Amino acid sequence: MLIGPIVNSGAIILGGLLGGFLGVKMPERLRTSLPQTFGLCSMALGVVLLVKMHSMPVVILSVILGAAIGELFYLERYIARLGNMARGIASRFAPDTGMDQSVFTEKFVAIIVLFCASGTGIIGAMTEGMTHDPNILFVKAIMDLFTAAIFATVLGYAVALIFIPQWIVQFLIASAAVFILPLTNAQMMGDFTAAGGFIMLAAGFRISGIKSIAVGNLLPALILVMPISHYWSLFIH
Repeated sequence: MLIGPIVNSGAIILGGLLGGFLGVKMPERLRTSLPQTFGLCSMALGVVLLVKMHSMPVVILSVILGAAIGELFYLERYIARLGNMARGIASRFAPDTGMDQSVFTEKFVAIIVLFCASGTGIIGAMTEGMTHDPNILFVKAIMDLFTAAIFATVLGYAVALIFIPQWIVQFLIASAAVFILPLTNAQMMGDFTAAGGFIMLAAGFRISGIKSIAVGNLLPALILVMPISHYWSLFIH
């Protein structure tokens, strides 16, 4: 039984509910500044992950090709629909924050990507799938508890529903890890982590309101980067 994804999902639910409850009681200036601060933290995390890059051409190529695929298949549009659906479900049970729909969608898409595509979550799920050790996901659960609470003060109870796509992603990765992890090496993992760093950096820019980058469309890069890294080292470097 995979424990890590369940604990991580529970942390998001708890944080989302707590933040949604506190949000209506929080001053507007604080609700505005908190996402900006966390956007800065996301950018810092992205920079830290980029340092682990093994081959810059591999990561750059993966991000460019991933963005092209995401644009062609309108990936972000589908993620945005999930966000709007989550807001509709949450508003049936609790008061909505009253945020403009376009602003809500803008931030919610970035947050879904932040929760579901973080390097910590993916590596943690792969580790539990291979070794049955959930400790990495336990650490992520602690971080996500506070992260969900912070964002829910602004976006409301809809943040709690992010546990659904995150659990699905982590469960699928953990289940497939038995087949994936033996095929990887340190170089591939470094490039994979750096590709996640690019996405965390882009999410930080978007959450902070600096630049609206289509973060959801970058997600295919995480699928492409390991095969590209393998063949690059095999035939080019």
